[in-house]
Amino acid sequence: QVQLVQSGGGLVQAGDSLRLSCAASGRALYNYRMAWFRQAPGRERDFAAAIAWSDTRTRYADSVKGRFTISRDNPKNTMYLQMNDLKPEDTAVYYCAAVGGISGLPIVPGSYDYWGQGAQVTVSS
Repeated sequence: QVQLVQSGGGLVQAGDSLRLSCAASGRALYNYRMAWFRQAPGRERDFAAAIAWSDTRTRYADSVKGRFTISRDNPKNTMYLQMNDLKPEDTAVYYCAAVGGISGLPIVPGSYDYWGQGAQVTVSS
C-alpha cells in the first residue's frame, strides 16, 4: 500500500505561481509512476503531468506544457507540481496519483492505484 498526502493549493490571481506537494509513504517507490490530475466542477478528472520515479521521463498535457513542471525528491519521497503563469481555466481540484509495476506514463485515471486527498486551486482573473 502507498499513502499519498498532498499539501499546497489555494487562491491566486491569474499569472501567479503555486506549488503542490505530494508526500508518499508505505513502500519504496522504485519502478513507480506518479502523476497529477485535476478535476474542475462538472468535468471529468483530466491528466496534467506524470513522472517516472526512477528515471528522467516526464509527460505533460498540452494545456499545461511550458507552464507546469513536475518533479520529485527521491530522498524525501515527495513529488511536486510547480505551476507558473496560472490561468482561470486552471481552477480545479488537483490530485496526485501513483501506480507501480507498469511501463510508460499513463494519462488515464483508471491506470493509477493510489490517490491523494485532493487540493483546491482557484485562479481568479
